[in-house]
Amino acid sequence: MEESRKTELLAGLRLLTRKKDVLENAPMCRYTSLGLGGPAEVLCEVFSAERLVKILRLARRLDVPVLVIGNGTNLLVRDGGLPGLTLRLGEGFSVVEPPVLRADGRYTFAAQAGATLVKVSNAAAEAALTGLEFAAGIPGTVGGGVVMNAGAYGGEMKDVVRSVTCTTLLGEIRRYTCEEMHFSYRHSRLNEPDGETEIVLDVTFALAAGDGDAIRAAMREYAARRREKQPLTLPSCGSTFKRPPGQFAGTLIEQCGLKGLRVGGVSVSTLHAGFLVNDGNGTAADYLTLMAEVQRIVLEKTGVALEPEVRVVGEELGAA
Repeated sequence: MEESRKTELLAGLRLLTRKKDVLENAPMCRYTSLGLGGPAEVLCEVFSAERLVKILRLARRLDVPVLVIGNGTNLLVRDGGLPGLTLRLGEGFSVVEPPVLRADGRYTFAAQAGATLVKVSNAAAEAALTGLEFAAGIPGTVGGGVVMNAGAYGGEMKDVVRSVTCTTLLGEIRRYTCEEMHFSYRHSRLNEPDGETEIVLDVTFALAAGDGDAIRAAMREYAARRREKQPLTLPSCGSTFKRPPGQFAGTLIEQCGLKGLRVGGVSVSTLHAGFLVNDGNGTAADYLTLMAEVQRIVLEKTGVALEPEVRVVGEELGAA
């Protein structure tokens, strides 16, 4: 952005948040689980819904593009980085409220968008509430999980979400029921290609009372299965591709003999072919090239077109 607008943006941000929470040219490799990507022109940590709305209105007044991220666990930032303002909803935006018993015998509790799914599932387990066990090992945040209807081991966010509170880029607050979220596989109303940009502020879950020991046992089992089958020690974004109907992306990739296929510093995991890992100081260009090559070969050999699950954002290196 032009220097005068950036100066005004930075001045406004520092009135709305702590100085240390506003960074220029922030390397996104530090804010994504893939550990790669170019810099964010301006990065701001957000600590409250009220401040978020005020920051969005500031950006709107200055005509500055805005991108909102969470833990960056399903995010690929291109090597040219992120123009404009990047807002990060992280640990400071992660309050989990105590559960409340409802008249129907179920319990509800709310969590801010920056709370991790691990934190929320642990909170449910501590209260002996069942339904969120599947989320115990998913590394993303509540906000990101709702946007993509995250799921694992037979459970999905749509099974436990009661309502979602969002804001538009204009600062208009909206609340949706679970039905109004239009959840389907890795989809919600919030990631429709032509939909209006809306940012999750908080989510209310509805869970049933359960057996605390059984809940913890299920969470331990899922964690053990993840450690056994997934390359958790290497930088990745989890499953790179969505599951094709009736099949598994990782199985198709393995059947095509692509385990270990490498482009630059990234490769197809030899442990789980559905994971593309940054095991050699790779670049976003490496990762995108490897994704495209995997898609090309799988389509050629099986007739199945793999659709990315990872969210790709930012500019190519050297873009004007």
